[in-house]
Amino acid sequence: MPIRILIFIASAISLAALIIPTVETRHALSLQPPQQPSAVIRINLLGYRPNSPKIAVWGSLTEQTLTQFQLIDEQTNQKIQQLPVGKVFGSYGPFRQTYRLDFSTVRKPGRYYLQTDDGARSPSFRIDETVYDGAADFCLRYMRQQRSGYNPFLKDSCHTHDGYTLYGPMPDSTHIDASGGWHDASDYLQYVTTSANATYHLLAAQRDFPKAFSDQHQANGLPGSNGQSDVLDEAQWGLDWLLKMHPREDWLFNQLGDDRDHAGMRIPKEDNFYGKGLERPVYFASGQPQGMFKYKSRATGVASTAGKVSSAMALGYQLLRNRQPDYAKRLWQRSQSAYQLGLNKPGNCQTAPGRAPYFYEEDNYTDDMELATVEQLNAAGAAGKQAIKWQTTALYFARQEPVTPWILNDTARHYQWYPFVNVGHAELAKKLPANQRKAVTDFYKQGIEIIWQRAKQNAFYRGVPFTWCSNNLTTSFATQCFWYRQLTHDTQYEALEQANFDWLFGCNPWGTSFVYGLPANADTPSNPHSAFTHLKQYPIDGGLVDGPVRGSIYKNLIGITLYQPDEYADFQSNVAVYHDDYGDYSTNEPTMDGTATLIYLLAAKQAEKPGLSRHEVTPKKVSRPIKKLSQVRANDPKSTYFKGAKIRGDTSLKRLALVFTGDEFADGGPTIARTLRKHDVRASFFLTGRFLRNPAFTAIVKQLVRDRNYIGPHSDQHLLYCDWGKRDSLLVSRDEFLNDLRANYTALARFSNSPTCLFLPPYEWYNDSISVWTKAEGIQLINYTPGTLSHADYTTPEDRNYRTSETILKSIHAYEAKNRAGLNGFILLMHIGTGPTRTDKLYDHLDEFLIEFRQKGYRFVRVDEL
Repeated sequence: MPIRILIFIASAISLAALIIPTVETRHALSLQPPQQPSAVIRINLLGYRPNSPKIAVWGSLTEQTLTQFQLIDEQTNQKIQQLPVGKVFGSYGPFRQTYRLDFSTVRKPGRYYLQTDDGARSPSFRIDETVYDGAADFCLRYMRQQRSGYNPFLKDSCHTHDGYTLYGPMPDSTHIDASGGWHDASDYLQYVTTSANATYHLLAAQRDFPKAFSDQHQANGLPGSNGQSDVLDEAQWGLDWLLKMHPREDWLFNQLGDDRDHAGMRIPKEDNFYGKGLERPVYFASGQPQGMFKYKSRATGVASTAGKVSSAMALGYQLLRNRQPDYAKRLWQRSQSAYQLGLNKPGNCQTAPGRAPYFYEEDNYTDDMELATVEQLNAAGAAGKQAIKWQTTALYFARQEPVTPWILNDTARHYQWYPFVNVGHAELAKKLPANQRKAVTDFYKQGIEIIWQRAKQNAFYRGVPFTWCSNNLTTSFATQCFWYRQLTHDTQYEALEQANFDWLFGCNPWGTSFVYGLPANADTPSNPHSAFTHLKQYPIDGGLVDGPVRGSIYKNLIGITLYQPDEYADFQSNVAVYHDDYGDYSTNEPTMDGTATLIYLLAAKQAEKPGLSRHEVTPKKVSRPIKKLSQVRANDPKSTYFKGAKIRGDTSLKRLALVFTGDEFADGGPTIARTLRKHDVRASFFLTGRFLRNPAFTAIVKQLVRDRNYIGPHSDQHLLYCDWGKRDSLLVSRDEFLNDLRANYTALARFSNSPTCLFLPPYEWYNDSISVWTKAEGIQLINYTPGTLSHADYTTPEDRNYRTSETILKSIHAYEAKNRAGLNGFILLMHIGTGPTRTDKLYDHLDEFLIEFRQKGYRFVRVDEL
């Protein structure tokens, strides 16, 4: 939110102007700008990956045309390649003529620049695998600088007396502890909706791309290592504040301070103008319109804020439960209560205006509840029918908002549809069977296609509208393209994705990066609308500024005065305006939540190098995992088969196989591995691709391999192959099945090259078709031996099918006692990890189980030896 009190007049943005812009009259200024060349080349100042699309844009302020361009080695000034320019795109904004300069075929690392025969020359840039390394970490500097409470940049504290309540069930002016969190932008207001979204993105960056971040700061933000990545430290700072804003299961606060904050520029300290000493007002999320003065919000419910809070806390719980179990338990409790508040009070929880008609006018909530539902499922570790119930609920919310509304509309009020990307679609798609996943990924595709139809008409591939915070929209849209590509491996929008990323870092009409100080020694914001830079000349490293706005929006804002000559004067137009000037609060103010979403995107870009990302799913084509088979023997007459799967070995031999499956959890891994080594026993582990790619599980997988246990596939994405009630009804096609299985083998290859020709299906549920398809790949389907409850060790107390460890062990003993063959040839299935709400872990009884059944004469073997 800007520091100055203002009236924001949302103006209609003509889609026609976005699609086929005409030559515009440049924005008139009283100050004289520096002289600009007649043609310029705009590039991504950060650089390009060797295998990524590499596009620059040439734009001319005259009618001149172009036929070719050269790529020049900066060190030698020698021409490396001469390339054609391709089709002409015509006018856009200030440019009368534009071309896209495609040099994607150049893959050799080095430092280069582009030039054309008319004398235009680009800034120098790098091509290298490491061009994005450290960028996400760099932007964390801005997040630390935005901290309220103790501020590590200033090495001082501020806003320590917050705050007094308004609109709550308690008497107004009741004091609660609301200190901490982040200042929202260059002012010092704090909002739960933006803070929760920022917290979630930071947590997701840690979850998906942990190697993109270092550990150079302590939890308080000061230099030093604390054994936890800096992005997780920063996310936990956000979680700490969210816990304060949701202190009880029936209390949720939404906002700290109001626009009385905008009285003037200052470095954050204590505020004494809110009427109650040094306390600031804390607005309760009542679900009703709020506003202490003339203006009121149009709030209709609580779910938009509650859903964001629930999602952030649930993800925080998942990442911290092993590191900080007591703290994580609080997160899980509050995540559940916030989720329930969202269900009980559906609707939009807008922020409260103060003396100006300016507030976050959020008008959607089902996207927030979709994500919250998926994260409840993830945190609870539900499986089977319970998981399907959660998925059905999430799908219900997903279908209420398939496309984020700003994509569909050419006008928008401030933060009207927030967050700017529907994170829930990506997380839900990863949980769904393949036949249902496509419906959700198609929601992303529908939105991307709408933007593409606008973007393909201009050389910058610009289809995102120039509303306020257009850079936040751009970052979110690039992330949506990335998630769509990762989930589907459909690369048709890769150039559009790259164009939006490039826009943020210099491939735009102004030729500037919109991130303060990134990259170094390049054109980046130097005079942003920030008290830190304006009053103290403090750098705000890593801050993403709001970005260009439509010329008609800019002209209707009041209180804007430019204090310096406009170095971009020749590139302003009615299509879009941007100023690197302290006086322009509409385009040049950094925001905390926009920077947090950029941190995720930068981590994703860095992690696209092999081996860094776990955010991948089944590719469309994966090479055949193993040779066609003579490896799989014909059905053994001494073994038992059901629908083509081996479910028991030779019952004349006193041997049995312990089998463990793994997908989301691995908490039992160390205990199981240690116990097996103690008794010199080998077991069999069937693991999904998701499990194998999870960095947190790498160590235990390597240990199990070293101990010579059998490691086999359990599907890549833990798909449900066939209907629970109608087994013959397939939910996946053969191609979907094979692609998923082959991707699982690709993940397995990281740990072992030994042939693994046994496959245990996800959910232990399959039919004849799955068996036939498996055998055609040279793989033998196996499943557990029915008759005991060992496989129920994953059930949780809230599950109606919950079975305690005592009940499970009794079932094994009972089967062994009453059947003549006992457990001979048994495939006894358990899980390597279970959901956190199950505290009664079966694997804790493994030691006594092995002792007892060895004394009975049983020999434990790997399943391939059974």
